[in-house]
Amino acid sequence: MNYTLKKSLGQHFLKDENVCRNIVAELTKCPFKNLVEVGPGGGALTKYLLQLPDVHFKAVELDEEKVTYLKHTYPQLQDKIIHQSILDVGKPFQDRFTVVGNFPYNISTQIVFKILEWKDDVECMVGMFQKEVAQRIAAKEGSKVYGVTSVLVQAYFDVVYLFEVSEQSFTPPPKVKSAVIKLLPRKESIAVKSDKAFFSLVKTAFQQRRKTMRNACKSLFSPEVLQQDIFAKRAEQLSVTDFAQLSFQMQ
Repeated sequence: MNYTLKKSLGQHFLKDENVCRNIVAELTKCPFKNLVEVGPGGGALTKYLLQLPDVHFKAVELDEEKVTYLKHTYPQLQDKIIHQSILDVGKPFQDRFTVVGNFPYNISTQIVFKILEWKDDVECMVGMFQKEVAQRIAAKEGSKVYGVTSVLVQAYFDVVYLFEVSEQSFTPPPKVKSAVIKLLPRKESIAVKSDKAFFSLVKTAFQQRRKTMRNACKSLFSPEVLQQDIFAKRAEQLSVTDFAQLSFQMQ
């Protein structure tokens, strides 16, 4: 049974067995009972994941043709596939769970925000991203690619940039390089005023990243607070901890 590749869904399927094995090896360094794979596609990773002992496995796949193919090829998947977009799925398990996937590149940043929604329940994530997106998630302050995604993810997770993957590892080869990263809940959590306030501050600060914080965020703080020295800096110069601490001073 064959399947077609759909450009509209950003489908580039992994065919390199070594890369698949490396992803699974990284995944199994974190103990877990519940695992959800995002975008299994042709099942390159899935066939390895199904061999993991004592794991409750689910896969989220939007493309009906791939769902049919997977159920046909791996009969044990019959009742384990959630036929929806990951962006529309409710929490896949009641208890804590781990996420893995060769994420569709056209929605990979949105998938990261979905994981942030589930942050209290996600105990580990190993994911393949377009290299630029992976670099952005892992970037530190002062870097040109440090931005909203970097700060929001790093406030809740430790980011490990694992390895890069060449275009030739996929069918069809994408026009971009790829990289695999791991997210683990922060060992030392950072306190924020509230998730809502923190997200609002970070997004507002980076919307006008060329401006100083004083100009970019003047609607969020009182004139007295804005006199502090830190507001003379630009958003990309502030650490994740700086943003977290500032959130407590918001109006």
